[in-house]
Amino acid sequence: MAEIKSTGETKVLRHPDWSKNATIYEVNIRQHTPEGTFAAFEKDIPRLKNMGVKILWLMPIHPIGEINRKGGLGSHYSVKDYKAVNPAYGSLDDFKRMVNTAHSNDMKVIIDWVANHSAFDNWWTKDHLEYYLLDTAGKIQPPLGTDWTDVAQLDYTQKHVWPAMIDALKFWVKDCDIDGYRCDVAEKVPTPFWDEARAALDSIKPVFMLAEAEKPELHLKAFDMTYAWEFLHIANDIAMGKKNLSDIDTYLAKQDTLFPRSAYRMYFTTNHDENSWNGTANERHGNFRQVMEVLTFTLQGMPLVYSGQEGGEQYPDGKVHRYSFFEKDTVRFNDYKYQDLYSRLFHLHRNNPAMWNGEFGGEFKRLKTSNDDVLYCFSRKKDDNEVLVLLNFSDKPRGVDFVGTIPEGDYLSIFDNRSLTLYTKGRQELPAYGYQVLVKNSKQ
Repeated sequence: MAEIKSTGETKVLRHPDWSKNATIYEVNIRQHTPEGTFAAFEKDIPRLKNMGVKILWLMPIHPIGEINRKGGLGSHYSVKDYKAVNPAYGSLDDFKRMVNTAHSNDMKVIIDWVANHSAFDNWWTKDHLEYYLLDTAGKIQPPLGTDWTDVAQLDYTQKHVWPAMIDALKFWVKDCDIDGYRCDVAEKVPTPFWDEARAALDSIKPVFMLAEAEKPELHLKAFDMTYAWEFLHIANDIAMGKKNLSDIDTYLAKQDTLFPRSAYRMYFTTNHDENSWNGTANERHGNFRQVMEVLTFTLQGMPLVYSGQEGGEQYPDGKVHRYSFFEKDTVRFNDYKYQDLYSRLFHLHRNNPAMWNGEFGGEFKRLKTSNDDVLYCFSRKKDDNEVLVLLNFSDKPRGVDFVGTIPEGDYLSIFDNRSLTLYTKGRQELPAYGYQVLVKNSKQ
């Protein structure tokens, strides 16, 4: 396992060895197939392996509460039983077979965990009222300041809930051999709880933990990876003309002061929340969609693809489509329109050490050009491995004229396998909203 270090201080947390070059795919079991079952999804695992996916993150697989349910099928995040699977998805044995199939394809499985709240009809609400934050009348209540009326707030000031929740977390690792968790609204649960939970899970097997949070302290003992939310918002604003490319540099500089180099950050353009509530990547990024994807997937983080993203999140007639959160709404893969793009980026991330996660990857260096207002060019380099990323955020073709430090040598494009030579006065041409990713001294 790789030891985490920050500013010379050795931390307790260690990343699983297999995670250093991992990529991640979020699976919405309900929507991913017409059947919406573990068995149906299992058939898609070989395709995802070929796409370069390492980690399968499954949205919550538990039975969904019926009291105060939203919509016809309810929210995945309203958990009725922490040690059971939603019967609509199949049986526990079906789930175990799916995990085994993923493992036999050299993939890992993490499941979504909702520790902050449960369904109103979770059995704990009857047998363990002391686990919950009660109102003045002594009744369970939704999380304060939210519209999450279908879930009941747990109370972590009451230590009784800690061992119960950790016991449930251990069940899935011990009995089903999963490889870790994505933890919903992790910042709303005390960090010391997560620290204790991680230690308990690692005593069974090395696990991988992803926090839906952007809090540096979570990396010290509990979590391998956190969300790069702020970057997502910057990307949205750039596409809408509200921010400039220089805001990316400001963001990256700030991250260097907040997070240790060893921390994994998850970069993405969409996920289940963004798609359903804030718009598809096509809606938010428009013509910038592909160039924004390439930027997001080549920065210093682990790239994520969400169920159906490789199909473009559109109906066949081209209309954008946000998947329903509370109803059955099967993904339309649309001939896997973007699968080749993601596959090439995922395989680059997996195979080229310059692109690996955290401290295992190469240093980022912005390359100055004569058109930095519309061109964003940078390199990632580790030892003899170097990757150049050239991006055009303009609606016109642009030539890339480097200023100052200029990359030289022979490079191979990951998209068209063309051999390109960059010279001191060389010039690369990019079409409108175009991009190029070039690899030097690599097995790509």
